[in-house]
Amino acid sequence: MKKLILVFGLMAGAFLVQDSAAQVNVNVNLGSQPAWGPTGYSYAQSYYLPDIDVYYNIPQKQWTYQDGNRWVTAHTLPARYRAYDLYSGHKVVINEARPYLNHAKYRKQYAFYKGRHDQVAIRDGRDSKNRWDDRKDRKEDRHDSRKDRDRWEGNRRRG
Repeated sequence: MKKLILVFGLMAGAFLVQDSAAQVNVNVNLGSQPAWGPTGYSYAQSYYLPDIDVYYNIPQKQWTYQDGNRWVTAHTLPARYRAYDLYSGHKVVINEARPYLNHAKYRKQYAFYKGRHDQVAIRDGRDSKNRWDDRKDRKEDRHDSRKDRDRWEGNRRRG
């Protein structure tokens, strides 16, 4: 009997180990993408902006751009790009931590998007899970707490 319990325990333990190895890790950063980011992506690590030839690291909220022959990383764009409209310019999603290390490849691959303004920003998108909303006092369950609901239920009972 003890051997049977031991064998059963070992089999259950082996099953649990296999089961835990099959778990999948899914990264979703909907809330952290900027409002000017492109719609349609549940996860994005970086954006490449071909118009101004810069990268934006989404988790770090940092820009990487060339200053002469070196790459600079900062929380703001340099003054020469301040007039650039982030909402209308095309953004290419690149899921790499440091895409600027492959800059020649990306610059050539996405040159077609330079000057294009046909991409919808998260702020302006129709997808409600990605929609940017700055209304602070919004109450989602407004219709559930309305007092006139009882009036309609009373009318149905009388009929």
